[in-house]
This record gives sequence, structure tokens and C-alpha cells, in this order.
Amino acid sequence: MAFLPQEVIIRKRNGEELAADEIGQFIAGFASGTVSHAQAAAFAMATYFRDMTMPERVALTLAMRDSGTVLDWSDLDGPVADKHSTGGVGDNVSLMLAPILAAMGIYVPMISGRGLGHTGGTLDKFDAIPGYQTSPDNDLFRKVVREAGCAIIGQTTDLAPADKTLYAVRDVTGTVESIPLITASILSKKLAAGIGALILDVKTGTGAFMPTLEKSRELAKSLVQVSNGAGLKTTALITDMNEPLASAAGNGLEVRNAVDFLTGTHQDVRLREVTLGLCAELAVMTGKAATPEAGLLLATSALDSGRATQRFSIMVHALGGPADFVERMDDYLAPAPIVLDVFAQGQGTISAIDTRGVGMAVVALGGGRATPTDSIDHRVGFDRLLGLGAVVDSHTPIARIHAADEASAADATARLRAAYTLGDAASSNPLIADRVGPTE
Repeated sequence: MAFLPQEVIIRKRNGEELAADEIGQFIAGFASGTVSHAQAAAFAMATYFRDMTMPERVALTLAMRDSGTVLDWSDLDGPVADKHSTGGVGDNVSLMLAPILAAMGIYVPMISGRGLGHTGGTLDKFDAIPGYQTSPDNDLFRKVVREAGCAIIGQTTDLAPADKTLYAVRDVTGTVESIPLITASILSKKLAAGIGALILDVKTGTGAFMPTLEKSRELAKSLVQVSNGAGLKTTALITDMNEPLASAAGNGLEVRNAVDFLTGTHQDVRLREVTLGLCAELAVMTGKAATPEAGLLLATSALDSGRATQRFSIMVHALGGPADFVERMDDYLAPAPIVLDVFAQGQGTISAIDTRGVGMAVVALGGGRATPTDSIDHRVGFDRLLGLGAVVDSHTPIARIHAADEASAADATARLRAAYTLGDAASSNPLIADRVGPTE
């Protein structure tokens, strides 16, 4: 019997549960071109309104994984793992986490993305490093993973291609926020990367795509259950994004912050806790440690001993960056023409931060994209960002702005000031709000 994609759309529109082979044929057809973009858009909208059961979500994820190449790392002499963040502001965790794990004997072939909306993208950060290749061929990718223990690159054309095309359809049809579609999009790429364990950093708060803890838990549970159902060992931490995670926001500035973190020159307290906490979870999942406490000791040793810095340097150079980038980053990271302190309007304690507003201020500077084709200025952004609970006055700036011109500096300064609320006391938010394991 001939496969008719419209029948799948109608059944999902009517709230029926689709069989795995129906979903598989629909996605395979979309990847090959026999299912049109219009039909994919209708399918996405039907899914947005009618949701999917867990078996449907697993089937969709596996179908998107199987639309392209699935990597195999069985030739490596250690466990292979990765991490995914749902996106935030000042979230440069990947830059430190991958080399820390590599120094622990865990291989990390990390497939990362670019900035989306107000959130920064890991690949955009690495583009600030001269010569660094975010799109190497598979041979170089495998070589760097083997030699450095980690490689952070972008999604290749043959890795879950159905996801890349379906995401473009969702982006222009108002269906981005569907949890089943978010789940399949994230996990299909991770499953295609051939990893054996995955830690998820699901953000919650004013700078997260899921601003409430309830919605963040819902997304975390979907991701964890579907990923484990598809055969990938996965756990999630729900972490706070009611303020920027690092004291820097902006691509080159976050790279500088990451190098300072790795070398011990400067480490933001919240950033250290989240980064090492995620590493500890993966240490347990890969069998490197029996408990999270033991995993934390391993991760701390890998960082504080300098071994993680060495892995970072090897990775950067192997992917085309300068061999002495860590030692001479001031010579390689281009400075912005305008650098100014930004002061709050008034004085008092920083009681609330619209973290999304901070991210949009970076976009206004040219550090993010207003449209998908926009180029990025890697020099711009903020550093020395103060967090909740800090006391400010006319002598204590809330941040330092790095801008390309006076007009964008004025616009972004106004946006940053508007994002900061002063009061008598700060709200209290747990940094790691929850943990979601396979059985939850």
C-alpha cells in the first residue's frame, strides 16, 4: 500500500497516536524530498497542538537520527560522552567542560550550534579564534577527538539532515516551542554523533526558553525519557538562568572568560559549580566514578592541575587555531573600538535581572543575529557583569560594554540598564534547581 503523508498529518491533527513506521516513513520522505515542506509544516503544527506520546517522541527522534550518517567511535579506548545546554546568556560551559572531561579520560565529540534568539552559540564563540575550523571533514574531526580527547564543531551536512531542514520549517511557522519537536531536534543530533552518555543542562528563569521551573522540568523529563528510550544513557540538571552564568556575555569575551577559567586566572563561582557538577554526573554515567562526589573530585583535579588547559590548547591548534592561543590570547582576540563602564540608574542592591534583556543587548551590539543571514561581530558584548545581590552606586558599574560604535553602545547601554532592577534585597534562586534521572 502506497504511503500517503497527508494521512499521517490528518491522524496527528485528529489527536491519534502514530505508529513508529508511519513517523519513520514521513521523516524519510521529508529527507528524500517526497514529503514537501508544506506537509512538514502541517505535521509540525499538528504536533504542536496535539502533542506526542513518549513512544512517538522516541520514534521521531530515531527517524531523524537515521536520516543521515551515524558515527561510530568503537575504535577509541575510553567512554564517549557529550553535553547539551538548552541555551542561556553567558553560558560558555562547553568551552571548559569538554577539555575537563578529556583530561578525565572521557572522549567528547561535541556537535554544537550557533546562537538562537537572545542566547549565545558555542560555534560563534569559537569563530572568535583565528583559524579555528568549526566545519572540519570527518577525518579531521576523528583525528582531533583521538588526539585531544575532545573536538567542538558544528553539525555536518550528513548528520541528522532531516532535523536541520525541519528546524528551518519550524523557525518560520511558529512551531519552535513544541516540546516533542524540541526533544527530537536536540537528541537526533546527539544520537547521530554516536556517543554513549549525555548530560543535559536545562535552563530555567528569565534567560531561558523555558522560563518557569515547571516547563523546564517538563522539557527535561521528555529529553531524559526519550533519550534513554532510544538507547542513550542520559541525565539532566535544571540550572538557574535568572542571571547570566558567566560575568561575560559576547563571543570573544566569553572565550577570554573561558581561558581565564581554565588557567585559574579568574573563575566565576556559579560557572564553576555548574561546569564541575555536569562533569561529575558524566563521570558516574561513564563509569569513571562511583558517586557524583567522587566524580566532582576527578573533575576538580583535571581542572586545577592544568590538564584541562592542555587539552583545550591541543584541540584549538588541531582545528586550525594558534598553538599559543592560551598564552597569547590578547594578541589573537580583537578588541572592540569602544570600551566603557555602564552604571545603573540609581543605587541599591541588584534584586532582579531580565537575563533575556541582557542577551538582546548583546544582539543589539552586533554580537548576535537579528536575522539568520546576519554576520556577527565577535569583539562586542559585556564583561564584568554583576549578578544578583551585588550592591551598586555611582562609583560601581554593573558591567563594562565593548561596542563597535557609539550608536550601538548607547542602544545596548539603555537595554542593559533596563534589564537590571535595584531594590533592598535580591531574590534567591538555587543554582542547580533539580536533577532528572532516567527513572523519573
